[in-house]
Amino acid sequence: MSPKVRNYVIVGTISSVVWIWSWFSWTSSSASMLRAAEKKILSCLKTTYRGWFVDIGPVVGASDKVWTISLNEEAEKTPILLLHGLGAGVALWCLNLDSLATSRPVYAIDILGFGRSSRPAFSSNATEAETQLVKSVEEWRREMNLDKFILLGHSMGGFLAASYAIQHPERVKHLILADPWGFPEKPENVNQKYNVPLWLRAVAYVIQPFNPLWPVRLAGPFGQRLIERMRPDIVRKFSHVVDDVSVIPEYIYQCNSQTPSGESAFRAMMSGFGWAKNPMLHRIDRLHEDIPMTILYGSRSWVENDSGDVIREKRSKSYVNVQIISGAGHHVYADKAEVFNTHVMRACTLTDELGKRKILPSPEQLALPSTDDSADDPTLPSRSK
Repeated sequence: MSPKVRNYVIVGTISSVVWIWSWFSWTSSSASMLRAAEKKILSCLKTTYRGWFVDIGPVVGASDKVWTISLNEEAEKTPILLLHGLGAGVALWCLNLDSLATSRPVYAIDILGFGRSSRPAFSSNATEAETQLVKSVEEWRREMNLDKFILLGHSMGGFLAASYAIQHPERVKHLILADPWGFPEKPENVNQKYNVPLWLRAVAYVIQPFNPLWPVRLAGPFGQRLIERMRPDIVRKFSHVVDDVSVIPEYIYQCNSQTPSGESAFRAMMSGFGWAKNPMLHRIDRLHEDIPMTILYGSRSWVENDSGDVIREKRSKSYVNVQIISGAGHHVYADKAEVFNTHVMRACTLTDELGKRKILPSPEQLALPSTDDSADDPTLPSRSK
């Protein structure tokens, strides 16, 4: 091959690679598009809300900012802070915000590294990444000048909420976990226990170095279509309140098509998608015994609800209310929003009542009427509380 032809082939090959890479790296995303999608979703709210960036300083990056929305800030009751799960953002609480803000201040944040918040480079060490996320929540609290609050976290947000409550017990008046991720230890025989086929094990091994939501970004301009096709159930959850249902996958796409900063922190903390390297059950007994806990599981979720029983055993001297919401999946806050809101508001009411008492009652005195309707679900064994 002559030098001239060889150079032509090399240049042509490089051009092809650059073209392919530019195609897949074109995600059709921007901060303004994310903002617009969020605004469309939150337009369904009946309660007035406001949103702004809270500057928390150099927690991970040089100047980190946390996107925050609030409702009913002037109310005098104990405020509640909402922490979303992996790949989500404040707008996906739209089915819960009005109810929760009926009588108290409600705050929801895009966790650092997610949504509209700053996207700094987190540590690749599991313990350090978790510490950075917890510190970002604490710095947010300081900037907001909040003394104490009720803390609610879903999935990864539940893991983060529990970690925060352990490290800052004086700030948390009630810990509410919604289908929390990262509590049990990963089984040694996970492939046998879950009958994972060989081809799936091979795929899992190959994609291990990548962030969990990499297909969304790899799909480039087709990322939103991918979400619509792979998760049509997510669209259905919000169809009765959002006029244009396409805005839901658009919002999720915009949240996850940008720099996967928080997603990288999650990958650092996980041991396989379903488990944490530092499981929360190993340290939940460090949570101050005066902090009540409410744990809400979806009966059809992939998250195993046995952890609730273990938590009750480890915190035998504390109030722990475990509820399984029938017919709900992992997104329990959206699948059965009214039931979920009722449980959360009960927990908040309990917190208000405790604030009026000088002595913390026993768990038996605190116990709320059980509304576990798992017995109505034929796919579940009956559970006694």
